[in-house]
Amino acid sequence: MPSELPPLNSDMTMSQVLQAYPGAQRALFARYHIGGCRSCGFQPGETLAQVCERNENIPVAEAIAHIQDSHQGDASLQISPHDFEQLRRAIPDIVILDVRTREEHEAVKLPGARLLTQELVQEIFTSGDKTKTLVLYDHTGSRSLDAAAYFIGHGFAETKCLSGGIDAYSQEIDPSLPRYRIEIEA
Repeated sequence: MPSELPPLNSDMTMSQVLQAYPGAQRALFARYHIGGCRSCGFQPGETLAQVCERNENIPVAEAIAHIQDSHQGDASLQISPHDFEQLRRAIPDIVILDVRTREEHEAVKLPGARLLTQELVQEIFTSGDKTKTLVLYDHTGSRSLDAAAYFIGHGFAETKCLSGGIDAYSQEIDPSLPRYRIEIEA
């Protein structure tokens, strides 16, 4: 593995694993059905070794390699705010899809973005150009990777995610876009 990848080891808690590799839960679920639902979930304080052991004794080294490979795949799907801005200027009719909630979209959105709804997904899958670049974004750049994987799985190979989401875009490109924080009621 390249040296720039964060280190992983069997004694790391799942909280530490997810901090180093935000896509680790998606990767573990896709390959081993770990962490995607209540029956296969894990606790933040469990170690990677404990999770692997209770899930059919998966070799920890294999799980680590898969998490790191998936991380590199996630990185290849991302586009920086600066590169996105250049692409947006070069392709004025680029498809920009917002995977946030309707409330977030109505509060602040990127110019030309459309809120991704089930109806819009069906429209794109039915009549969308699979060779055209799609850029998906969310608040901070984590949820859009799941949506991108879905589009890529349906043949939209030129799908990208805005790295850091609208929050990074606001900080790096357009400070006039208001930044916000999500607060969850307990």
